[in-house]
Amino acid sequence: MTCRFPCSIALAVTLITGAVPCTQAAEYTRVNPAASKISFTFNQMGSEVYGTFGRFEARFEFDTANPTAARTRLVIDMASIDAGSSDANLELQKPAWFNTPEYPQGVFESTRVTDLGNNRYAVIGNLTIRGLTREVQVQVELKPESGIGLFNGEFVLDRDLFRIGEGEWADTVVSKDIDIKFRVVAPEH
Repeated sequence: MTCRFPCSIALAVTLITGAVPCTQAAEYTRVNPAASKISFTFNQMGSEVYGTFGRFEARFEFDTANPTAARTRLVIDMASIDAGSSDANLELQKPAWFNTPEYPQGVFESTRVTDLGNNRYAVIGNLTIRGLTREVQVQVELKPESGIGLFNGEFVLDRDLFRIGEGEWADTVVSKDIDIKFRVVAPEH
């Protein structure tokens, strides 16, 4: 017969004094742009098209102990778009699409973060493309791995809200919804 009472007291003392190992808070403030990626997919005439933006800068402040205080600012070089061919890349820089001579950057700046639990967050912020600013909500999941934070996120961009693809491109040849995905790699600080 074993005595359960001393074991219960030992467990209670351990919990009260904090001697049980627990997940430590982690802070992320730098982004590794070489390991990070912004991609998009859309449908054009029934075929899925995949692309990326090759150049962007990010400012980032995220503390797992206080995720609602997180802040981020992402600046994308719109001319760094790669939609799979040089013809498509040149077309997307024209006035009907991103109009990169007049609007060379896309900017996302967070305004608030909601902790959804289990390392999942809703990041709400302002996205500016072609001089138009709209509020968007991005679903983000943090996967910590060996001192590195992998922030994977996605949202659907309605291109009509930013007047992307005007004129002859405003019809249904290109899908209205553009799926945006990103992976931000940030070392623990």
